[in-house]
Amino acid sequence: MADEKGKAEDKEVDLELDGAGKKKKMIIIIVAIVVLLGAAGGGYFFFMGGDSASQEQLDSALDSDSADADADSDSGKAQQSAQVGTALYVPMPRPFRFNIPGAARDRFVEIRVQLLVRGGDNEENAKMHVPLIESTLLGIFSQANADDLSTSAGKELLKQQSLAAVQKVMKDVEGDKTIEKVLFTGFVMQ
Repeated sequence: MADEKGKAEDKEVDLELDGAGKKKKMIIIIVAIVVLLGAAGGGYFFFMGGDSASQEQLDSALDSDSADADADSDSGKAQQSAQVGTALYVPMPRPFRFNIPGAARDRFVEIRVQLLVRGGDNEENAKMHVPLIESTLLGIFSQANADDLSTSAGKELLKQQSLAAVQKVMKDVEGDKTIEKVLFTGFVMQ
C-alpha cells in the first residue's frame, strides 16, 4: 500500500511537471512570436518609412539649390495655378437618352455626362446654367449617327463637338468659356 501511495505521488509530480513544462513552452512560443512580429514591423517601418523621408530630403535639397535660379519661373507657376484653379466636376443631373438613326436600324443611346471646370466660380456658373448646357448637349447628341458612335473616333469627335458648343453658349451667356472638358462617364448604345 505504501508502495502504491509512492507510485501515485510520483505520477502526480510527473503530471505537475508536464503541465508546468507545457506552460513554459507556450510562454516561450508566445514571446518568440511577439519578438518576430516586432522585428517584422520595425523592419517594415525602417525600410518603407526611410524611403519617403530620404526622398523628401533629396527633393528639398534639390529645391533649395535651384531656388535662386527659378525664382521668377516659380512666381509665374504660382500665378498660373491661381488662374487655373482646382479641377471640379459638375455632373449633369440626368443621363441623356435619345434615338439616333443608323444604316441598318435606329439605335437607342444613353450618355452620362460630367463637366470639368476650374475653380469655384466656374463651378457655380456651370451649376446655374445646367438647363442651358443640357439643351445644348442634347442638340449636339441628336445630330449624331449610330455608325459614327460605334467607333472610338466617333465618340471623341462627339465630345469635341459638345465641348465647342457648350463653350460657345457659356461665352455668350457668361462672357467666359467656363467648361474645360465634357466627359462621358457612361455610354450605352443598343
